[in-house]
Amino acid sequence: MSIGAWTIVMRRVHWPLTLGLTCLLLLILASLVLIPQLLYPRLTDGELLAVSSPETRIQLQQAQSQLQNGARSALLQAIAGLLVVAGAIATWRQVQVNREGQITERFTRAVDQIGSENIDVRIGGIYALERVAKNSTPDRPQVQYILAAFIRGHAPWPHPAVNDGESSAGTTPDSLPWLYVRCPDVQAALNVLGRRQISPGTLRLYLSRVDLRSANLDNARLIGAQIRHANLARSWMVAAVFNKSDLCYTNLRQVRATKASFANAILRGATLEGADLHEADLRGVDLRGADMRARNLEYADLTGAIANDRTLWPEGFDASNVVMASEATTEDAPPPSVAEPR
Repeated sequence: MSIGAWTIVMRRVHWPLTLGLTCLLLLILASLVLIPQLLYPRLTDGELLAVSSPETRIQLQQAQSQLQNGARSALLQAIAGLLVVAGAIATWRQVQVNREGQITERFTRAVDQIGSENIDVRIGGIYALERVAKNSTPDRPQVQYILAAFIRGHAPWPHPAVNDGESSAGTTPDSLPWLYVRCPDVQAALNVLGRRQISPGTLRLYLSRVDLRSANLDNARLIGAQIRHANLARSWMVAAVFNKSDLCYTNLRQVRATKASFANAILRGATLEGADLHEADLRGVDLRGADMRARNLEYADLTGAIANDRTLWPEGFDASNVVMASEATTEDAPPPSVAEPR
């Protein structure tokens, strides 16, 4: 843009502002002159002549002037107060604009970081996104979406589902490193998603077909998440919360899920062979076609859980609290919600 064009633009911007400020100043001056006179009008000559004492007339005129001056002072104080309030509002608005700009800048920088080739930079970007989500409520859905997409992209699980004849690649040998060792950036994203603030308007978390073997999900809150056809074998999820989550055909072999909560979740076709479910909350869970040959089901609450003739149980296990699905029950029907999540 040339200097002449810039000058024309600035004139167009400043002219309305200058005119508006001039009109406001004239309005204030007019109010200071006219309002006191309207409130306390001058005594007419007839009213002054009706007073016999000259001293009394002078005192009346002085009193009238004092009243008008008092009104002007009150008006000036009110105008000054309004200007202070207007200045405070303008300052607050500017602070908000600056804050939004800083959050946008931090958000953009964090997204650039998680796309870096350097794993340390990616981890830093993940935790920077968590900070953005804590400071900016409107950005929380976007942060969740980005981190879930990051996990799906960096830890895919392309192997067949558990009930479709899982290949040997689905097993998790003890020699497999923990997720925080082999993929620390994916573990960091899981940590952030497990700590996310959940409210009635929180979007559903999609983590289907991901390889999270030997992950650390202790105390994670993955309520209402969709984790279908995934592999979480040998993961630690002590006291984790998966209430109302969809874990269909997910590999949960050898997981340590003591005191974990799966209330009203869907575990249809999932395998929990060798899992530790001590004191787990399994109320109202859909277990149709699931392999429930867990290593430890002691004190697990299976009240209202639904199963069928393809559900496998440990030898000698008492499944009297489990509701057996009738022939009329379809595989795609959700289980009855018999209990609110604890």
